[in-house]
Amino acid sequence: MLMTSLTQLLPIVILLGAIAIVMTRLPKVELGHSPQFLARRKFNWLPLGLTYAFLYMGRYNLTVAKNALGGAMTNADFGTIFFWGTIVYGFAFVINGPLTDRIGGRKAILLAAGGAAIMNLLMGLAVFFGYTGNLVLVFSILYAGNMYFQSFGAVSIVKVNAQWFHVRERGTFGGIFGILISLGVYFAFDWGRLIVENAPTYWVFFVPALLLAGFFVLDIFAVKDNPSDAGFEDFDTADASSGDTGPQLGVVEVAKKMLSNPIILTIAAIEFCSGFLRNAIMHWYIIFAKQTGIMGTFVPKNWGLLLCCAGILGGVFAGVLSDKIFHSRRGPMSALLYGLMALGGVVLLFMLDSSFLGWAVVFLSMCVIGVHGMLSGTASMDFGGKKNVGVAVGLIDGMVYLGTATQSIFYGWALPQGDLAKVPSNWMMWPVAMIPVALIGLFLGTRLWNAKPVSKKAVVEPAGVAPVLATIGNSSENT
Repeated sequence: MLMTSLTQLLPIVILLGAIAIVMTRLPKVELGHSPQFLARRKFNWLPLGLTYAFLYMGRYNLTVAKNALGGAMTNADFGTIFFWGTIVYGFAFVINGPLTDRIGGRKAILLAAGGAAIMNLLMGLAVFFGYTGNLVLVFSILYAGNMYFQSFGAVSIVKVNAQWFHVRERGTFGGIFGILISLGVYFAFDWGRLIVENAPTYWVFFVPALLLAGFFVLDIFAVKDNPSDAGFEDFDTADASSGDTGPQLGVVEVAKKMLSNPIILTIAAIEFCSGFLRNAIMHWYIIFAKQTGIMGTFVPKNWGLLLCCAGILGGVFAGVLSDKIFHSRRGPMSALLYGLMALGGVVLLFMLDSSFLGWAVVFLSMCVIGVHGMLSGTASMDFGGKKNVGVAVGLIDGMVYLGTATQSIFYGWALPQGDLAKVPSNWMMWPVAMIPVALIGLFLGTRLWNAKPVSKKAVVEPAGVAPVLATIGNSSENT
């Protein structure tokens, strides 16, 4: 098992190495950071990011367990369990977003890792003891608890890194964010599959619990909320909080501020579409493969590996182009990637029986992870500002999981059951539902074409210095 896992990890390492070489050749954004600062920043975000990746492993292991449990958990059961988990995840941001702004990202990631570890342990114990009662009820409760603590993950990683990255660096960090998501998906699907193939199913819950417990300890010592906590000077990140030296606003005031911002609301609506499409692809393709008898083919057999590579490419592609080509604007890349997803959804209609279906789905994954990493991981920092980024991420990522919950309950109801699920053509509703959602995302992305954050500092810039624009729809040229 270990050798197989290391063999599968090799292509990811090679891909990351190639990306690292390419990125070192790109023009640098010179902001005056010292080598010591850059090294400490890397030591800050890497443990934080790997914790986030293993949170993904402890989130999507439910899909792996579903396939391993066979008839004990039907498509409808899975849809119901995942629905309740994602609903709790989405609404938890109402509490956990503002709470993270108060307590800081470091404490939030500790709550995420510790709470998710305990919930995964409990789910593993339920399988270990062979619970034969109402499986849907028990797993809905435990998975909902897991997802409550998981909701601290995205908020914490963005909250911490909003203090350490300037706006002009954040597109590239969005690529890193996409890499971390992709590694988590790889851990969940491929490591999870290796676990259930070589050990009892309950280990697919126990292993993430152990890993998260280990990173809980590491994060206590490694992660710092601000550069000043690590012995460096804090600096102006030029986001929406720049120049705001007033006290932290109350939750209600911040919520009103976010809900009255058309850009934040548009990003949230786009991310609803991302949540629908991302999980429509990641969860249901592997279930489709299992039920139509193609699990032994290359793409399903290496699903986590291919999703990881696609996500890495999508995240880096979106982030780097956003910074280097579109001058740190996130809207153009969102529109481009959603346009590709709409086209890909149409292609899927004619490929359900094709041996190339898996590769088309991998391409769609590259697009949707690119959008998600850039908007949830980057735009939320830009437009929320480092002071209020917790609430911004809460709203945006909450919409992601509202989209996820919507697709979960919809597909659980609309997709074929039993023997009907063995026939690929009966899965037509799967791509049909993706197309209008992708078109909505495309339209909304065009509405953000020229959007960039406005800082309070920009209002008092001396003559000759252009303020940063934050308009929606058409506007004058950005500088």
